[in-house]
Amino acid sequence: MEEAIQSETSYPASLSGWVTKAVLGVTAALIVIASLFVAADYGRERGYQIVTERAQNTAELNAVLLRTVLEKQRSIPFVLSQDRDVVSALSTRSESVLQLLNRKLESLIGGTGSAVIYLLDADGLAIAASNWNEPISFVGTNYSFRPYYTRAVKNGSAEHYALGTVSKRPGLYISKRIDGPAGLLGVLVVKLEFDEIEADWRRNSDPTLVVDQRGIVLVTSFPDWRFMTEGVIPADRMGPLRESLQFGGAPLVPLDISPALPEAEPDIVRARMPGAPFRREFVRVQTQVPTTSWKLQSLTPVAPTVTESVRTAQLIALLFLTPLLGLTAFFLRRRGLALRRAHEQEVARVELERRVAARTADLSAAHAELVMQAEERQKTETKLQSVQLELVQANRLAILGQVTAGVAHEINQPVAAIRSYADNAATFLGRNQVDSAKDNLKAIAGLTERIGSITDELRTFSRKGTRESGPISVGNIIEGAMLLLGSRFRQRAGQILTAMPPPEVKVHGNRIRLEQVLINLMQNALEATEGGPESKISVRYIVDNEEVRLIVADNGPGIPDAIMQMLFTPFNTSKDRGLGLGLVICHDIVAEYGGRIEVESSSDGTEFTVHLKRVI
Repeated sequence: MEEAIQSETSYPASLSGWVTKAVLGVTAALIVIASLFVAADYGRERGYQIVTERAQNTAELNAVLLRTVLEKQRSIPFVLSQDRDVVSALSTRSESVLQLLNRKLESLIGGTGSAVIYLLDADGLAIAASNWNEPISFVGTNYSFRPYYTRAVKNGSAEHYALGTVSKRPGLYISKRIDGPAGLLGVLVVKLEFDEIEADWRRNSDPTLVVDQRGIVLVTSFPDWRFMTEGVIPADRMGPLRESLQFGGAPLVPLDISPALPEAEPDIVRARMPGAPFRREFVRVQTQVPTTSWKLQSLTPVAPTVTESVRTAQLIALLFLTPLLGLTAFFLRRRGLALRRAHEQEVARVELERRVAARTADLSAAHAELVMQAEERQKTETKLQSVQLELVQANRLAILGQVTAGVAHEINQPVAAIRSYADNAATFLGRNQVDSAKDNLKAIAGLTERIGSITDELRTFSRKGTRESGPISVGNIIEGAMLLLGSRFRQRAGQILTAMPPPEVKVHGNRIRLEQVLINLMQNALEATEGGPESKISVRYIVDNEEVRLIVADNGPGIPDAIMQMLFTPFNTSKDRGLGLGLVICHDIVAEYGGRIEVESSSDGTEFTVHLKRVI
């Protein structure tokens, strides 16, 4: 009877326990599901916020970069419009002046980054251009119909983005009116193409595009988007655009970009990238390009960041709920033990999260520091290379300034001889002595070739050298240096001895840069001996199996010990007006080609030995 009663009482208790467990299980499941939904909403909002901030930073950075490029190009027409050669070309129309201006504009292209620089006369005819020597030269083409010409004539300056009528390449035309005493002389035009900045966007940025006030895409990281539109252009506006040929035959069709949610914040759009099979969601951020009527748009992909943010939020919710629900269930069974274990678990969880957060912060900081150091190092290396090239060119131009008087003397002598031969030829012709006149004319031709060789060497030496290298004849190096310094040495040095190697003796390097090294050493020798009849300078060579040694020696007083110890250190010099960079540049040039410079100096003189790799 008691067993029956116990059975009857245990059945309702057992049933009640199962019901309680079921209710608790359902409640826990509902809590987990609700928490996941809440965490997903929070993670989604947080993800959109992160994407929007990143897109805004990208857009502002790209807008600043674009403005920097534009401002650099805008300064070029202003400066060139005041250039004497430009004004002279417009005023005189002299062929020699125009040819000189063509070469000058061509030389500016590399340093300015412009696509084309050209000069229009008062009628809009191109009379000089940087691409004068190319098949698509602008010279001789009339651009009076182009808006950048008409607006510059009317307003003084203008900017106009269009497709080139000759090159068929799009770009921004920046023009500046040039006036003379009598009024309009012409218009100077600089064309800027955005290929480099578009390529930089493709490499380092999210999809980016720049639209004008009509919504037409001008600059974009995707070339397929160029000359597409934000929306459909009305027919009454499409006709004038077609007639203007501003965008050539581009169809001007709308981009495949549409809002995902009307008037949503942030601006979420669906867009199909070129070559993609389906559309994706992006956060679109728009910013004004300073000093223009253009707007820059940046599209940042939503899916990766938002998905990761939702996953992280849900994971944190589960990490929070799992121990909480477990502790709650365990508390119902053994309250005391559950409380103690819950405390230990909570402490362990907090410590783990703290360590994870600390480790994550350390890793993020280390990564950011490494990225910053790499960027700074790259910038420093690029700047150092640029400074080194500029120092080499400045040293070369300084050398030219020092040898100019001697070169002028070298040219004046054959010029005087040409005048004499010309007068004699005229006399012989008057006497009908044709053979004698021909002999004089042949002599004149020989003298002009001499002058040409001197001017060619000057032009070659003054040109901004490249780092290209190859087999170079040692004889050509010595001959080039003597051609520039010969007259100066004959005027100031008592005795100069030169040993000329055969043509097959060659070294690895660049002729202009190695001539610069030899000229520096020879000038130092001349300055060390201070000229005069007692001075003696020699240039000789020694050929081994693997190297060629160029030796420049003088009988000067030698190099002081204080200078000798820091001879190849920048700004170390004994000259009152020297900078102490000549030997440093020589050392760097020779080292670049795998060589070295050795110095021996005493009170009897100084000897510099340049070791260069021989090319057989």
